[in-house]
Amino acid sequence: TLDRSSAASDVYKEVVKQVKSKINCPLDQKRTLEALGLRKMGQVVAHDANPAILGMVNKVKHLVSVEETK
Repeated sequence: TLDRSSAASDVYKEVVKQVKSKINCPLDQKRTLEALGLRKMGQVVAHDANPAILGMVNKVKHLVSVEETK
């Protein structure tokens, strides 16, 4: 059987902070920032590190800083 409590503790979090403005960025990058929950400069959000989130962060990597936590 799978012990769900230990599996849940192994989930890594990505702490994403918007460090550059989305002004003059393509619309798809603006929408990606909003999908990540980033609406203002300096805003910080935490997400589970799954492939969808990692792909979105990679798309706007020049606008955000990322820190991985457990």
